[in-house]
Amino acid sequence: MKFQAAIFDMDGLLLDTERVCMTIFKQSCAELNIPFLEKVYLSIIGRDAAGIEQVIRDGYGPELDYPTLNAEWRKRYYAVVKHRAIPVKEGVIKLLQWLKSHEIPTAVATSTHKEIAQIKLRLAGLDQYFDNLTTGCEVTQGKPHPDIYLLAAKRLGKRPEHCLAFEDSNNGVRSAVAARMTTYQIPDLVEPTKEVKALGHQIRPSLAAALEELAAP
Repeated sequence: MKFQAAIFDMDGLLLDTERVCMTIFKQSCAELNIPFLEKVYLSIIGRDAAGIEQVIRDGYGPELDYPTLNAEWRKRYYAVVKHRAIPVKEGVIKLLQWLKSHEIPTAVATSTHKEIAQIKLRLAGLDQYFDNLTTGCEVTQGKPHPDIYLLAAKRLGKRPEHCLAFEDSNNGVRSAVAARMTTYQIPDLVEPTKEVKALGHQIRPSLAAALEELAAP
């Protein structure tokens, strides 16, 4: 094997969460008579809580009552994800089974709060596949900074340059590439920008396509 570990983002990559989350954000905006600004919303994908707040405040302006919007959004979101399995994305199980069969250690590096990430993975039946879970609340700087991927690699006992990273968002890709990992991007709601494409990582339509490439003799 050319790599010694594989580290995965969670929302939008392993789980089809981003559409659920965006729908709930729209509902929260409607409840509070706040316009839904799609461009602003798409810019938060892949960021931690602090980054999300900053982008939304910048995008909506100083008149936004962010604490009220955030509370409504979180209430509705947790009511769903704490009690219902989010659908698993195409190719996830086969890739994880293939890595397990080759004794490649795996980890999740997600901006989501640890308790919620654990619930999501358990309800989806994915927790059994991972040796480690690293979350945004455990690092000083979230994605697009490399800290979360560096910590995940350290916990697996592997050098970052010997790790594969799988991401869907542009912010996540920037994080993984900055950590010097071989990075695969599987775009979800947001297509890679010109600047992100210039990073030179692998862009594939699904994890199934990535597996086909990795398993090739």
